[in-house]
Amino acid sequence: MNAVWQRWLESLGAKVEDGVVTDFGDPRGELAAARSGSVLADLSHLGVLDFSGEDAETFLHGQLSCDVQAMDADSGSYGSYCTPKGRMLADFLLWRVVGGFRMALSHSLVAPIQKRLRMYVLRSKVQVADASDAVALLGASGDAAPAALGPLVAEAPQRACEARPLGEGGTLIALGGARYLLAVPVESARNLWSGLAARLRPVGTPCWEWLDIRNGVPLVTARTQEQFVPQMANLELIGGVNFNKGCYPGQEIVARTQYLGKVKRRMFLAHLESEAAPMPGEEIFSDDLPGQSSGMVVNAQPAPEGGYDLLAVVQLSSRESSTVRLRSPEGPVLRFLELPYAVA
Repeated sequence: MNAVWQRWLESLGAKVEDGVVTDFGDPRGELAAARSGSVLADLSHLGVLDFSGEDAETFLHGQLSCDVQAMDADSGSYGSYCTPKGRMLADFLLWRVVGGFRMALSHSLVAPIQKRLRMYVLRSKVQVADASDAVALLGASGDAAPAALGPLVAEAPQRACEARPLGEGGTLIALGGARYLLAVPVESARNLWSGLAARLRPVGTPCWEWLDIRNGVPLVTARTQEQFVPQMANLELIGGVNFNKGCYPGQEIVARTQYLGKVKRRMFLAHLESEAAPMPGEEIFSDDLPGQSSGMVVNAQPAPEGGYDLLAVVQLSSRESSTVRLRSPEGPVLRFLELPYAVA
């Protein structure tokens, strides 16, 4: 998080730990507002990579699972960056900006992904820059969000990943579920926050992460790198994989999984009653597979009603016909909930 931006948020009552806003003094009330009200969040758990240069589009199209060439100024896309074995090194939201592209991904992965992508630039005219300190990412959610955004754009985007330009090099992107991401130069963020906070309740970043979980949007972090092929995390169900484009790292494995085999593990939404918080990367166990792991936690956050909500990749057979538990065969039981989209 940009140091000046952090100090300003702290002056408004934000509690910041490890560069992330934990809350504004009332975590339980903020979670309740995220569930049934309209909220505003700083998204510094995400970092930003900028791609510029005349070959940026071609380069990214050949590296990522989404169809970069099909994106225009009015659209963004979820996507993934995979190993040659089809395992996700990162997932992200990508959109066009003047002169190139901008990517929001887990802040914990910005440096390693930047380094890895630079290795493959070779003679391409592409620059890959860490813009995390220069760009503020904000999230707006709830029924009041479109009206609050009204002064910023002539018409707020509606469809998931639909984008609108904001003044001074910013972008507004609809995420579905009455949620919006705003990416603006950090020097513009104060005025933007102040205007939105008049209509939307400021909340901690965990509230936004809970909204992502409830909307079935995964976030690969350092704890879960190389653990999932995109389909395990439902990425193709939210538009993050294009099966008609040309080659990219892992494309053969991803395509084979889609067309020649059946995905044996899928990501599901679940609730857990536990004193210890679930952590990304923790293993899942089930009665039908004794002595071995049947899945893994992707993301987890406290739920408004108590306990924790989480996204977990789980063996399909275990989800359908077995009791599923966290950490051990004797661990707390996962109670599965409905995602906002169908999982095959």
